[in-house]
Amino acid sequence: MAKRVVITGLGAVCAIGKNKEEYWNNLIQGKCGIGKIDLFDTKEHRTQTGAQVKDFHPEKYIPSKKLKRMSRTDRMGVIAAQEAIRDSGLDLEIENRERIGVLLGAGAGGMFEAEEYHRALLTKDLKKAKPSLLISHPPCVTTDYIAKEFSLKGPRSTIVTACSSSATSIGYAADLIKDGKALVMITGGSDALCQLTYSGFNSMRVVDKDRCRPFDKNRTGLSLGESAGILILEELEHAKNRDAKIYCEFLNYGLSGDAYHMTAPHPKARGAIQAIREALRDAKIEPEDVDYINAHGTATPFNDETETLAIKEVFGERAYKIPVSSTKSMVGHCLGAAGGIEAVATALAIRNSMVPPTANYETEDPQCDLNYVPGKARKQEINIALSNSFAFGGNNTVLAFGKYKE
Repeated sequence: MAKRVVITGLGAVCAIGKNKEEYWNNLIQGKCGIGKIDLFDTKEHRTQTGAQVKDFHPEKYIPSKKLKRMSRTDRMGVIAAQEAIRDSGLDLEIENRERIGVLLGAGAGGMFEAEEYHRALLTKDLKKAKPSLLISHPPCVTTDYIAKEFSLKGPRSTIVTACSSSATSIGYAADLIKDGKALVMITGGSDALCQLTYSGFNSMRVVDKDRCRPFDKNRTGLSLGESAGILILEELEHAKNRDAKIYCEFLNYGLSGDAYHMTAPHPKARGAIQAIREALRDAKIEPEDVDYINAHGTATPFNDETETLAIKEVFGERAYKIPVSSTKSMVGHCLGAAGGIEAVATALAIRNSMVPPTANYETEDPQCDLNYVPGKARKQEINIALSNSFAFGGNNTVLAFGKYKE
């Protein structure tokens, strides 16, 4: 019999919460964390907004000696991992750390600090041009820091597939448990805002000047964000033996590639359709079983339209009955961490029987005509939920979660 994988711990740092409780409470209230960015100078860009983590004080959680060499991405990731492990109740003093691994999704890594180094070089400010700013430049470093922080010696890897990175990492982490290569995996992702990414999305003119409005007729683009969303995946019997709290079960996932365009989705949503169908098939779920979909929901015109098309193609008439919401309307598009922070929301939605809303939605779009849960959370039993991540390059990942049942 295949091993079952459950979620026993969650950690979150994002624009609307610096822990999972604050994140969830603001999420169901429809609080939008998108506002003016002050992390770096945005005056040369067409937009100055994003979902920045404000009043961030990592020194409360990490000793100053360690902080000096950590990037913003590392700090958020380590803090979210600390919370997730604490939340899980794992006693690392008695656990076999060779059976606990770390597998994260990543994006820009320590690019923000690398930019600081480059600016200092250009201005010949050699006191600020510290080579230590480059230590966290590789995307894998956050994974390494978390493993080192907790002396975890199990499988370790980092996945970089644009905006689906951390969603894919969750699926691969579950595979390691199912294959017997680990008992526990720390997974999800962390990604911080940086000027290079911000400039790139501005140059493509795919950002909203105010706040993103997923699925709204008047949507003009996404809002960039930053976050860390960490999950503890655990083999079911191991979790039961230590009487762990179980948020939900990780059922399976679907992967596909569009092979179409570097930034645009396939106009007929072929890759998205394939990924959803694969997730349902491998999780042994029927379309009528799905109670909620945490959408990719970027608020770019084509992405929202093709995601809607994919859902209608897979679910038929039932598509109109399934609540479909975009939490990016509140936390922004967190790129390499998007799948992680959205998976945390999905697990909490199942646990609390509550569907998060889509914020900033005002005007119906005939091409996007599903049930997007505008503005207000909805109390509802959720037995099965999907979380969609459809990334640049056509990297599609769909995660399937279920209410835990004996």
